Amino acid sequence: MSTLTVWMFDTPTGAERAVETLKRLDEQDLIQLHDAATVSWPPDKKKPKTHQLHTLARKKALRGAFWGLLFGVIFFMPLLGVAAGAAMGGGAGALTDLGIDQGFINSVQERVVPGTSALFAFTSDAVLDQVKEAFKPTGAELIQTSLSDEDAAKLREVFGDDDD
Repeated sequence: MSTLTVWMFDTPTGAERAVETLKRLDEQDLIQLHDAATVSWPPDKKKPKTHQLHTLARKKALRGAFWGLLFGVIFFMPLLGVAAGAAMGGGAGALTDLGIDQGFINSVQERVVPGTSALFAFTSDAVLDQVKEAFKPTGAELIQTSLSDEDAAKLREVFGDDDD
């Protein structure tokens, strides 16, 4: 089963440092990493910065669109006001169509605030106890949403993993 996992950090640099942990776990076949992105929110900034992990040219546009939609709905739509929010309502609906519900979005909105960071990962086949143990020294808090097989297939299609 595939999951969209979010690891929360109480510093703006925690997520970037944890990317190496995630890559190492993937190399050790303890998790299959389809894609990941980080959000870093320095305490003196009005909005967070995002960074996508994978940058393969042929898949970059679809992956970028997914992460852009997700981060736009989570971080930027609340700042746009009612009128702009109504215009972007389709964004939240598109995420729901991919199995990412409003509860997940609300949970991330509440936790990723100035002075924090988060590592978002679309993965499968995780050896959970070893993954959790590897992340323990980072001080990360885990938020996770499990995706149905159908929703995971839709995300794999977005990420182009059918032909990897």
